[in-house]
Amino acid sequence: MKQITFTPRNHQLTNTNTWTPDSNWLAFDVRPSGASFTGETIERVNVHTGEVQVIYRATQGAHVGVVTVHPCAEKYVFIHGPENPDETWQYDFHHRRGVIAEQGEVANLDAMDITAPYTPGALRGGSHVHIFSPNGQYVSFTYNDHVLHERDLALDLRNVGVAAPYGPVTVTPQHPREYSGSHWCVLVSRTTPTPQPGSDEINRAYEEGWVGDHALAFIGDTLAVDGIKIPELFIVELPRDEAAWKTPSDTPLEGTASTLPAPPAGVMQRRLTFTHARRFPGLMNVPRHWVRSNPQATEIAFLMRDDSGIVQLWLIPVQGGEPRQLTRHATGIQSAFNWHPSGKWLGFVADNRIACCNARSGEITFLTQNHSNPPSADAVVFSPNGEYVAWMEDVDGFRQLWLTETGR
Repeated sequence: MKQITFTPRNHQLTNTNTWTPDSNWLAFDVRPSGASFTGETIERVNVHTGEVQVIYRATQGAHVGVVTVHPCAEKYVFIHGPENPDETWQYDFHHRRGVIAEQGEVANLDAMDITAPYTPGALRGGSHVHIFSPNGQYVSFTYNDHVLHERDLALDLRNVGVAAPYGPVTVTPQHPREYSGSHWCVLVSRTTPTPQPGSDEINRAYEEGWVGDHALAFIGDTLAVDGIKIPELFIVELPRDEAAWKTPSDTPLEGTASTLPAPPAGVMQRRLTFTHARRFPGLMNVPRHWVRSNPQATEIAFLMRDDSGIVQLWLIPVQGGEPRQLTRHATGIQSAFNWHPSGKWLGFVADNRIACCNARSGEITFLTQNHSNPPSADAVVFSPNGEYVAWMEDVDGFRQLWLTETGR
């Protein structure tokens, strides 16, 4: 167990893809706390030497955070808040964008067009938690819409989107907050403000994870027959070529004044779990977690209570079927999790320690002990070479980065 940052300030890891491809550096932001978006720099630390480098520094009153790394290159993507925020436009779910930093150059990932007629391939709001696909070609994100937020808060539903490498998307600004972007961006989930109870309809799509390079799994909030919210697991297959990404379905890709941007033609979301009749139905929102496919893209892992009400890891085939309970831990899983690059293990926090479980047997091995404070539930992240796992832990009131060897 090794502490690798020591400066008296917070160091925040994103929930996945925080290592550089060579397994030497961890990227982080410096938000004062997980919920306060006021950090000004994106940084990285060398896990062997402790050297810290600033990747990007925001200016003009903007703030940045939630950085992840490209799987094959030293390229970083993160949330950027608005420059020169004022009373009418400041950081919010629908007022943020993704930016990519590479070799000192920074470019907007998603374009913003909030003036009708809207621009295909541009968004009309804020993107969040940007994650490269395994091949590095695409970027997933969650999204909130400024246009509908201004029209009616009940219409601004959280959705999942993808930035595809078929830009740039050029916006001719008619509003001072509009801008162009490097990637073609669309939503891939479908939500409705009023889901039919007992149906597959959802009013929120979130906590997505890549399933190979051409599918995304995510949590969608369904309603039980009695109207109670039950989070279930969904998957969408994504287009394979540029023309398909740019082909609209029955509603415009760019949305209208009264409707959200829509997925391309042929993108259909499919429900994978049906837990309404379970004693403890639904996927977990606490601990917060992101659904994760194994590297082989054959199984998706998620957190759900067992019949005793204890949070466990479960697996389901990508094609669907009955979920399989993987862990049977007495006190349950305490954190978000990730797969080891081999696909043979998953890492998480249990018993206030860093743990690994066998992806076939569910047997748990503890990698750490004697923590002064419990590891953070936000992130447990394996290095690309599989040799290390990193996490956050409070030391003297500040969140510091730690790692240990996996032995895997």
